[in-house]
Amino acid sequence: MFDSPAIAGKLTDAGIERAQADGIRSAGEHFTPDHLDVRVADVNARIADVLTAVSAAETRLTWRMLGIAGLVIAAQRLLG
Repeated sequence: MFDSPAIAGKLTDAGIERAQADGIRSAGEHFTPDHLDVRVADVNARIADVLTAVSAAETRLTWRMLGIAGLVIAAQRLLG
């Protein structure tokens, strides 16, 4: 567990109103490092999905560019 009273004290020292600091502290009492690990794993999985999608799009774009280059070369030979 986090040291929520210490966190609330630091928040009030930073200028946050006591009621807001207490709200943040009470929310923190229901949040454990295990919850954080689960959320970090979820974010990492989503990042991996995005990287996979970007890689697939990059591959498709490369093949399309090669196809267009082939068409340009064929057109130059035909017309030249």
